[in-house]
Amino acid sequence: MNYLVVGLGNIGNEYAGTRHNIGFMVLDALAGASNIAFEDKRYGFVAEMRLKGHKVVLLKPSTYMNLSGNAVRYWVKQKKIELERLLIVSDDLALPFGTLRMKPSGSEGGHNGLKSITQCLGTDQYARLRFGIGNEFARGHQVDFVLSPFDEAEKAAMDKRVGQACEAVKAFVLSGVQFAMNNYNNK
Repeated sequence: MNYLVVGLGNIGNEYAGTRHNIGFMVLDALAGASNIAFEDKRYGFVAEMRLKGHKVVLLKPSTYMNLSGNAVRYWVKQKKIELERLLIVSDDLALPFGTLRMKPSGSEGGHNGLKSITQCLGTDQYARLRFGIGNEFARGHQVDFVLSPFDEAEKAAMDKRVGQACEAVKAFVLSGVQFAMNNYNNK
């Protein structure tokens, strides 16, 4: 079976390591652990890994966050991915730093990348793994916050939290969304 795991973020060195790019960071960790590299392809950077007989396509869209849906729609069609085998990894302001929340479907929660995906796919019936980035910002400074780097305490915890997110992705592929939710949500 084929799976598509999409990590949301913005391309460019100025965005590397920022809160909004946690989806890219999780996919980079998955690829690194599997000793595979991303290739620059249409609408994004793509890598393919095997996970106990499953082919997992990793996608980091090159369309910028607000247009992520174009890349997702293209690769869903290109790789013939059924929506129940699609997982989107994104940041979430509503969750404390490092908190994971997997859901089989649902609203975009104000996230422009998820809005674009829902619009392009014509449905919100796809799984998402949200990685909490906290919401420690002054009123009116949300954009500055999500585009800023993690603080020192967050950086110290990053390897462990990203590792947990990678395990949640693997659980989704190997055992399904329900198992992943039961074992990784709020951990």
